[in-house]
Amino acid sequence: MANIHIVLQGKGGVGKSMISSSLLQALQELGYKVFAYDTDPINATLASYQEFNVNLIKLLGSDGNIDTRQFDQLLQDLAEAPPETHMIVDNGASSFIALMTYIKENDMLEALAELGHTVFFHTIITGGQAIGDTIDGFVNLTFNFPDSKVVVWINSFFGAVEVDGKTFTDFKCFKENQKSIHAVINLPIGNKDLLGKDLEQLFAKRQSFNVGINSSNNIAVRSRLKKYWKQVVSFVDQANIC
Repeated sequence: MANIHIVLQGKGGVGKSMISSSLLQALQELGYKVFAYDTDPINATLASYQEFNVNLIKLLGSDGNIDTRQFDQLLQDLAEAPPETHMIVDNGASSFIALMTYIKENDMLEALAELGHTVFFHTIITGGQAIGDTIDGFVNLTFNFPDSKVVVWINSFFGAVEVDGKTFTDFKCFKENQKSIHAVINLPIGNKDLLGKDLEQLFAKRQSFNVGINSSNNIAVRSRLKKYWKQVVSFVDQANIC
């Protein structure tokens, strides 16, 4: 049946929507039919990509609070996902707890599994000041769903993901939750002043990689983006989530 990818991380500003859009594009590049949903009640970044035709789940009620009943329609759509398709759910930091609670209280993983669907959680570990918070988000996810399939994306844009010379696979949290980790994807690292700026401009314009590469008049920018994008597609293909 379908593969369902839920992007979750309790820390904001660490690249969830970037991961969601990259995953969506990589799966399309690999020849799969992909449907996407944005459940971020504050910053619906993925839904702002016009190319992707993303379904926006409006969670905020008239009182300004999150209306978790809106997740019912999301669950229904995921349950009815066509065979051999991929469904991507981009969730915001402000609705992290709300969605996790909904998944747990409604036995969402069990219900989808009974229909033959496979669910993957995708979470981000980033370097710099947010490393502790993103690790906490990862641990929270594996604690609540110990039998789930978790794909960890390592984002070193803000700094190396390491502590005392140890990388993520040496961390205590990795070793204690290894049975839940389906794959670890290390985002390619490049020069911040070159590739970093290229990516910032691409994401700010809400452009896909293919559009950004093909529309650039700068040969150096095209070359850097093509190399980066080829690596991302390869990593997604090797993660065994297709």
